[in-house]
Amino acid sequence: MIALLLVDLQNDFCKNGMLEVKDSDSIIPVVNSLIEKFEKNGNFIIATKDWHPENHTSFITNSSKGVWSPHCIQNSKGAELHPQLKKIKNIIYKGTNKNIDSYSAFFDNDKLYKTELDAILKNKNIDTLYILGLATDFCVKFTALDALNLGYKVFIIKDCCKGVNDETSALEELSKFGAIIINSFDV
Repeated sequence: MIALLLVDLQNDFCKNGMLEVKDSDSIIPVVNSLIEKFEKNGNFIIATKDWHPENHTSFITNSSKGVWSPHCIQNSKGAELHPQLKKIKNIIYKGTNKNIDSYSAFFDNDKLYKTELDAILKNKNIDTLYILGLATDFCVKFTALDALNLGYKVFIIKDCCKGVNDETSALEELSKFGAIIINSFDV
């Protein structure tokens, strides 16, 4: 069985957000068409959300080791999914522990905490993931790497991803580890 996994398509990563990813809004119409296609075929669709407490240590305002501006704070407008994105029923929350960030939708960065994503997918007999979202070189990459390590077949929908910095090296790394890089018209 297959599933569509939408990574962090949240306001704070989109236009005028706290950590805006360049041109991120441009992928939303294509993502919506894929959601429709997966819905029509009866496939499972799930989205992730960064869901940080206000005092998260990854924020430069809270820690000398912080690297990010405050973003995707729990219950804030910035943490909401993009307003033009089709409604998604299934959501996984990550980055909820104030002491550890979580780029992956499966584990925190220290691999101490596992989200319920793997259990949900296994319960639905899903073995193949089509992954898209923000940002290619952070949360998409680490989610896909963990999915591969957990035994999933992984397709990265390249034209439905945007990166913070270097998308090319992230995609090359994912390909090297077994992810199949495709475009939305290949789905």
